Amino acid sequence: MPPSPSSPQAGPRPQIFQPPQGDLAILPGSGNPLLAQSIANELGVSLVPCRAHTFSEGNVFVQIKENVRGRDVYVIQGVQKPVNDNFMELLFWIDALKRASAQAVTAVIPFFSYAQGDKKDEPRVSIRARVCADALEAAGADRVLTMDLHSPQIQGFFRIPVDHLDGRAVLTSHIRTLGLQNLVVCSPDVGFAKNAVAFGKDLGCPTVIGSKVRTDHSETVEIHEIIGDVRGRNVVLVDDFTITGRTLITMADALIENGAKDIYAAVTHAVLSKGAAQRIGESRIRRMFLTDTIETFEDPLPDNIEQVTVAPLFAQAIRSIHERTSVSQLFDC
Repeated sequence: MPPSPSSPQAGPRPQIFQPPQGDLAILPGSGNPLLAQSIANELGVSLVPCRAHTFSEGNVFVQIKENVRGRDVYVIQGVQKPVNDNFMELLFWIDALKRASAQAVTAVIPFFSYAQGDKKDEPRVSIRARVCADALEAAGADRVLTMDLHSPQIQGFFRIPVDHLDGRAVLTSHIRTLGLQNLVVCSPDVGFAKNAVAFGKDLGCPTVIGSKVRTDHSETVEIHEIIGDVRGRNVVLVDDFTITGRTLITMADALIENGAKDIYAAVTHAVLSKGAAQRIGESRIRRMFLTDTIETFEDPLPDNIEQVTVAPLFAQAIRSIHERTSVSQLFDC
């Protein structure tokens, strides 16, 4: 009589087939070379040798300088100024890797500038974020890893997996080391209020909200009122990105006028157009904390601006994706 499947004489159970996972590879685009190196250092791997070049007429050329056949490749390339050059370079990296027979290609986009174009809010305009999502898929990206999209629902524009990291934990962890007392978090507008409440929860303090109005595309801001009490309290202004700094500066002035003490700011993406850094340096913002999702600026950063690295967080996410473990503990679902 043959042994039953549960008897000790039975052979080993067949293993569930798992497709082989290629070697981990980190490719640095020209948009974030320092962050790419920091991520590679965290993961204990070397960067893939590669070259990106822009010809005099504006054409972008990319070349991978070692074999990536069968490898699991993560391209670190933010989409910040020069936005179109960086985005086209990202598409070309993805295409080059797929043509070089990489097993999987993940587009790691620390800052996705076109995420601001997430809706048709004026007549006859493009939904730019959706166009970019289609282009990334058409180029051959298997996955996208990014941080603090201007609108999280942009993840729904993609038919491939999108992992959306939150820079809040990195910023709040750094702020806690300062030992600030009698703290309140302030959102510059209603649109960022939910995120600001999460900041306040992390820091163990209440949240107030500013009422901000933009009258046109000139990037000027009017503050109508502040909803909540800030009198005699230290305030941390929070936002996902800043370009001119005017929203934060105008809000800082309004907070001081409403009786606040010291004003701090925490922003994930510091786009900082020409003159913005100097403007912030001369403002009433005592200290401003930025992540290194963007690493080149129009002007030198003043003494009151400090960068905090997100490399360990991206490295954790890449390791989890590569090893097929959960990424959910790294971001809010």
